[in-house]
Order: sequence, then structure tokens, then C-alpha cells
Amino acid sequence: MASDLDQLIEMGFDKERAELAVSKTVQGALEWLEENQDKSLEEIKESQTQEAEDDEGPALQPGEEARSLVCNDCGKKFRSHAQAEYHASKTQHVDFSESTEEIAPLTEEQKQQRLTELRERLAAKRAVQSEQDKVDQKRNEEIRRKSNKDNQTAKEELERKQMAKEAAAKKREKQEEIEAKKRIRAKIEADKEERRLRAERERAERAGVAPPQAAPAPAAPASGPVASKPASAYTESRLRFQTSKGNIMKTLPVETTLFEVAAALKSEDGIDVQSFSQNFPRKVFNAEFFGETLKELGLTPSASLIVQ
Repeated sequence: MASDLDQLIEMGFDKERAELAVSKTVQGALEWLEENQDKSLEEIKESQTQEAEDDEGPALQPGEEARSLVCNDCGKKFRSHAQAEYHASKTQHVDFSESTEEIAPLTEEQKQQRLTELRERLAAKRAVQSEQDKVDQKRNEEIRRKSNKDNQTAKEELERKQMAKEAAAKKREKQEEIEAKKRIRAKIEADKEERRLRAERERAERAGVAPPQAAPAPAAPASGPVASKPASAYTESRLRFQTSKGNIMKTLPVETTLFEVAAALKSEDGIDVQSFSQNFPRKVFNAEFFGETLKELGLTPSASLIVQ
């Protein structure tokens, strides 16, 4: 049959912690493991060094009558006053009462039950810790990804600025190259003109005539406003008709009457005309105006008419 130490090790407790537990009674070992499950080995050893008593408290004195005390604050039972005092010093509980119930040692079945409960609590604690580890791992991964994303964004921004800087430098170099070529061409033209003038002067000297003077650069003609042609000077009018069949363009003499215009639309385009209208300025030319010419109606040099 497996020993208490083996059972504790099989439950998942490390060997050193299990050895500290079984150094007490079996019942005390279970209670000790429950009370110290959240402490590290370093904390447990330091506590044992500082305290002269172990977790079971002082042992019963020879001849002391066996009885029990109950902590009314937490319901825990103790075999002796020393154990109750130790519990009070650890928990600050002060409400105790005597009990005639004698604390019996744990049976094998009770020990197994306590071990099972302890195993379940240990498994639950590890499950909670596992979930917490997953949450922490996920949070750390998010922090890492955000850091990588920020670094990538900063890197891309730096590359973009560098590319823009290089593009501006290339553009500046290209412009400088164009300006340099212009200066070279201007210098070549100036040299050619200088050689031409020098050759003419030499020919004039050989011929015994006065050298020709360099022709001044022609002055650019002053640009002035171009006078608009008066309406009376136009001989034709360009008309745009908006009809049910679409837009129709016609160019007619300014002496053409509206009656003749309507007749032309009828014969050439098959459109019956009752009247013409103009939006800008707003005018309506009905049958009363059909005897007047385009010139008289001010429909020159161009106009847009709606056919109705």
C-alpha cells in the first residue's frame, strides 16, 4: 500500500512540500497542505524558522485532560488550549467555547475523502491558474503585436519620407540640368552671333566701308484690347434651335425674317413652328414678330431659340 508521502506526491505536490506535510500527523498534514497551498516553499521555511511551533501547535501536556475547544468565528476544533491559542495568534480570532466532543483521529475513509477534496481543490486552482496564464499570454501577445505594428508604421513613415526626399532631390537635379542646358544653348547662340558680327566687321574693313551696326532687338508690340465688331457689321447669324427632335444649327443672313426661318425648319427639318422663345434675355417671338428680320430682333451674331 502506498505511503502518505507517495499519495501526496502522486497528487501532484512536489516532494519537498509533501515531506514537510507528512512530518506531522496525517490529519495535520492535510490541514497543513490546505493552509499553505498558496505559499511558496521559501515562505514556509522562513515561517518555520521564525516560529518555534509547527502548524499543529503545541502538543498536549502529560496528564492534560482530553477535550476540545471550538472557534466560534470559523468553527474549527482544537484538542488543547495551546492549539486554540496558536490559532488565535494566527487568525486574530478571539471567540472560543468548550466542547465535550472529543476530536477523533481520521479514519482511512476520511483520510481518502480529505485527500480527494484536496486533490480537487488543487486541480481547480491549477485550472484557474491555467486560464489566468492564457489571459496573460494573450495580453502579452497583443502588446507584442501592437508594438510590432507601431514599429512597422514608423518604419513605413520613415521610408515614405525618404522616398519623398529622394523624389524631390531628383526633380531638383532635373530642373537644374534643364537650366544648365538652356544656359549652354544661350551661350552658343551668343558666340555664333558674336562670330557673325566680327566677320561682317572684318569684311567691311576690307571693303573700306563703315561696319554694320547690330540690329536692336525688335520691341514686342504692345497688346491692347481688341475692339469688338459691332452687331451691324455682321451679315450672317448663327442660330441654335432647341426642338423636340433635338438641337438644330443653322447659319442664315441677318436680313432673314422669322417667317422665313420657320418655313426653313418646316421644309428642311419637318418641324412646325408656332413661336420662338429666348431664355437670356427672356423673350417670346410669336406670329406678330414673324415679319421682322434677325437683325431687327437682335438675334445676331448668334442666338439660341426654343421652338414651340
